[in-house]
Amino acid sequence: MRKCLTLFLVFFLFQAHAQSVSNYLEKIRSNPAKLTAFFSQMPKGGDLHHHYSGSVYAESFIDYIIKKDYFINRETLEIAEKKPSNDKNWTKFSSLEKDGQSGEYKFRLLKKWSVKDYDNVSIPSDKQFFETFQNFDIASEKDLDSGLLEIKNRAVKEHVSYIETMLASVKCERTDDLSLQFDPKFHTVLLQKDERHCQALLDTLYGQLMKKNIIACADNFSVNTINKLHNSLHIDDDSFVMRYQTYTVRILEASEVFKRLLLAFDAASKNPLIVGVNILSPENNDVAMRDYWLHMQMFNYCHKKYPAVKYTMHAGELTLGLVKPEELTWHISSAVYDAGASRIGHGVDMPYEANSYALMNYMREKGIAVEINLFSNEFILKVKGNRHPVTLYNEFNVPIVISSDDAGVLRTNLTDQYVLLAGRYPEFTYDDIKKIIYNSINYSFIKEPAVKKKLLVKLDRDFTAFEKLIINTQHTKKNNH
Repeated sequence: MRKCLTLFLVFFLFQAHAQSVSNYLEKIRSNPAKLTAFFSQMPKGGDLHHHYSGSVYAESFIDYIIKKDYFINRETLEIAEKKPSNDKNWTKFSSLEKDGQSGEYKFRLLKKWSVKDYDNVSIPSDKQFFETFQNFDIASEKDLDSGLLEIKNRAVKEHVSYIETMLASVKCERTDDLSLQFDPKFHTVLLQKDERHCQALLDTLYGQLMKKNIIACADNFSVNTINKLHNSLHIDDDSFVMRYQTYTVRILEASEVFKRLLLAFDAASKNPLIVGVNILSPENNDVAMRDYWLHMQMFNYCHKKYPAVKYTMHAGELTLGLVKPEELTWHISSAVYDAGASRIGHGVDMPYEANSYALMNYMREKGIAVEINLFSNEFILKVKGNRHPVTLYNEFNVPIVISSDDAGVLRTNLTDQYVLLAGRYPEFTYDDIKKIIYNSINYSFIKEPAVKKKLLVKLDRDFTAFEKLIINTQHTKKNNH
């Protein structure tokens, strides 16, 4: 009896604390500075839609190429390890330093490698965003150690305990002979939308790829990239855990997309650190739009080969005007029904989906979460406020997680996403936001039950401390008055 009474009192105290914090949140909803202070200190669980290279701030990449004294083209701002030609536009950073021009070029690179000082005029916002990545590839690919540690250290300071980052695609030798043989056949299948014929063709290509022993590439990636980096950097500790997704790229020709997808699934099937698979690049790219149905068939095929591997995909990162209206009606449903995705990234065009109500009910029933990226959608797609479907997903009880997407390129962080959520959408109560944060662990792809349990226990503990902090701070303010 006494034990039951004690548990009841503890539960009542927790509820009272949560209600007090909820009341405080309602008071500060219209004040971005107070919201920022609030969410900066709030535990945020995990960040599940997170691109490694896009999450490192450009200043770090610039510092790297300066330290290496790479060459820069004064006109185009291209970077190279060795001087590409006798073109006088190419010079070393050390020469710029001697001429007193390094500061100017650092600032120009900062604007080219991120959205800093974007003027909304000179270039379309989606073009500005997506073109940054190829510009800093030379640094992001060579300085993985520093980049991963920067991401971890920033996350810990921001009270983020888990990141599931899209790190890299599995590299392998070209298979041009198979591309020449199979790509024309894929185009024929695509025109016919014949699922049975498509699966048979994928199976034939699978057999040809196995003969080339491409699986060795997946094994090498797993051991010499993922394990080596993760263990040597001591990424996991009592305050933080990181896991990795690998991916294919949707703007390549069909056989190459499939090869990379197959390698991604294979690597994820063998390594507990590689928890999932994704598909990247602009969804409105001509090849990506043309082959979207085909890509969903590829995911379906790989799922049958590797049924234990979970996968999410960028789906519905589109809006009216970016593509034709009819293209907005089926991408999310195809990712969910045809490809069998475990989570969906972005899902912005849900309001335009045919039978969207049934689709969202299905996502709720099957526990298919949507990764919401508020500032990313605002910058790239110009979708924000009441035009954003986050409240629509919430109305249908689709599991929601809030993510940062590309914090470095977008000059933002995970805290700011919660500030936007609370400030723009009063429908989301403190309890709703707290549930979203727990979703970020519960709907993660973490394979080890003990690791997921540890993160949930930490989240419980951190929320108890956070709520006490808010309550004590309010009491102190009252007493001072």
